[in-house]
Amino acid sequence: MQIRAAVLDQMGLPAPFAKSQPLRITTIELGDPGPGEVLIKIAAAGICHSDLSVIEGVRPRPLPMVIGHEAAGVVMAVGPYVDDLVVGDHVVTVFVASCGHCVECSGGRPALCAPGAVAGVAGTLLRGDRRMHRGEQVLNHHSGISAFAEYAVVSTRSLVRVAQDIPLEHAALFGCAVLTGVGAATNTASIKLGSTVAIVGMGGVGLAAQLGALAAGASQVIAIDTNAEKLAMAKSLGAQHVFNAADPDLVEAIRDLTGGGVDVALEFAGASAALQTAWKVGKRGSEVVTAGLARPDATFEVPMVGLVADERTLRGSYMGSSVPSRDIPRYLELFRLGRLPIDKLVTHRLTLDEINVGMDRLRDGEAVRQIITFD
Repeated sequence: MQIRAAVLDQMGLPAPFAKSQPLRITTIELGDPGPGEVLIKIAAAGICHSDLSVIEGVRPRPLPMVIGHEAAGVVMAVGPYVDDLVVGDHVVTVFVASCGHCVECSGGRPALCAPGAVAGVAGTLLRGDRRMHRGEQVLNHHSGISAFAEYAVVSTRSLVRVAQDIPLEHAALFGCAVLTGVGAATNTASIKLGSTVAIVGMGGVGLAAQLGALAAGASQVIAIDTNAEKLAMAKSLGAQHVFNAADPDLVEAIRDLTGGGVDVALEFAGASAALQTAWKVGKRGSEVVTAGLARPDATFEVPMVGLVADERTLRGSYMGSSVPSRDIPRYLELFRLGRLPIDKLVTHRLTLDEINVGMDRLRDGEAVRQIITFD
């Protein structure tokens, strides 16, 4: 079938993207779903910093590629050997396909699925196939999803079925922003009832983490960013204190405020300086969790004596250390109950044709979460 999609042919084009047009909206050919795959009609897709990183060349991927990895839609057709989804099901996409059989999946860590990682880097679906073409040219899949398109063929291992009473434009956020942010707070970090928490980087994932920390019982959440509008949003969503990351007295102020530092610090900016801040605002015995995907050459130095003598913990978190089939339904239930108001993170709605403008907006810090909707 022929569909419209956003194709990336070249990484590293200069901003503004509205002028350089790294994403070209064009008509491509989408093949039928193969074994273990389904065809979904994309209802809504979120724009994430990970998409921007591919466009800028920070996270190289094989080109040409239809990008986009955070979405929700409706199953329109199923391939052979699919018995867990049927036509009409509502689904949320997950940006790491989990085979269910490798050592990592068997150990309850599907975010680290080895075949899923190989497929993601190669630009294929989980079985190694590609289902998109532009004339004679084969197109690569982004994270096994390629959500910036009217339709997508996706492995069932990249999907979670969700209740049909949840608006799909809100459900889309649960495949990345919520899974990563709330998961980092509730799965990776050791946030307990009464914990004090600092969050560095208040984009969509950081704000989702804030909501997760509050839902987990944090008594005090401190938001840190350089963007005044994002700090204002953090405040409106329950952060008791906000700080500009450029404030030279930031660390001392937070230590004074918390009596020596926070119990848990979460970092989502993907920058060495941000992780350094997260480390410094923690108290003795505290935990630092980073889920910000930095440049491949970025490094972070840990003072070894403090790591030992203060019993500090530094942990990475990928996909929120989540089990998507378990976590997405329970997060959606908290959303339904009003305890995870993720819909408040949506700052802009746009069409597929406006996607380059959306990337500019994200790059310039003018948006938290933008949702592309499809009629």
